[in-house]
Amino acid sequence: MAKLTLQSKHQLQSGHEIPVIGYGVYMVPSSATEKVTLEALNVGFRHVDSAIMYRNEKPCGKAILNSNLDRSQIFFTTKIPPGSMGYESTKRAINSSLREAAQEYFDLILIHAPYGGREARLGSWDALVEAQKAGKVKSIGVSNYGIHHLEELEAYIQGSGGGQIDVGQYELHPWLDHSDIVEWLQKRKIVVEAYSPLAHGSRLTEPVLLSIGKKYGKTPAQVLIRWSLQMGFVPLPKSTTPKRIRENVDVFDFELADEDMKLLDTGEYSPTDWDPTVDED
Repeated sequence: MAKLTLQSKHQLQSGHEIPVIGYGVYMVPSSATEKVTLEALNVGFRHVDSAIMYRNEKPCGKAILNSNLDRSQIFFTTKIPPGSMGYESTKRAINSSLREAAQEYFDLILIHAPYGGREARLGSWDALVEAQKAGKVKSIGVSNYGIHHLEELEAYIQGSGGGQIDVGQYELHPWLDHSDIVEWLQKRKIVVEAYSPLAHGSRLTEPVLLSIGKKYGKTPAQVLIRWSLQMGFVPLPKSTTPKRIRENVDVFDFELADEDMKLLDTGEYSPTDWDPTVDED
């Protein structure tokens, strides 16, 4: 694979670019978000992943404003929550998020989960496509969609729906095998983002991680982030500790050997969070 750096980016089908690593703010309290997001930007992150459900879009926007970086240098994401599914609700949510975060545009808006039924999902997609045409968002995509949801959307897009799926975001780490979904997305050149790439810290004492980390002189968290990068994903590690925020971008000076990547191919399916991909509606 091509040598990655902190400045590396993936090309999106929209024509825009996305940094290969992002700073996640899931479960970061609103009161702490501006400070830790500024810290992340200061150590080199140029990609911030928020959501309406996280209730911290506003402090993310403040951090971006106060970073002394040009807005064009930062990739900022939000997501449409299950409670705002459907065309009109999603349209209102997009405008509300722009006001809340004090942004003229988002770089990426995702549908957070495939809830609400077919009509609501496709209505939300219509609102995203419309917002993209209006310049309110540069790229659009989905999160937590199962293959049946993805195929429903693909058929709609190829019919009369329009737009394209630029990004698919999922919980991804060695103990959550979504290889079928990943293959579906990558086959279509859709960029795959990995949320909870550290499995919420629940696996950091796994012997295989400790062993690999010792081999490279890296922490278990750094090994997991590097695994994600080498899988072709865009990992979104979250930490509120300055030392760990710095460590999370110090992953570009080593590469996991093939045998170590194979050791991390567990085939296990253990979500640490919700998994709407299995929703049958």
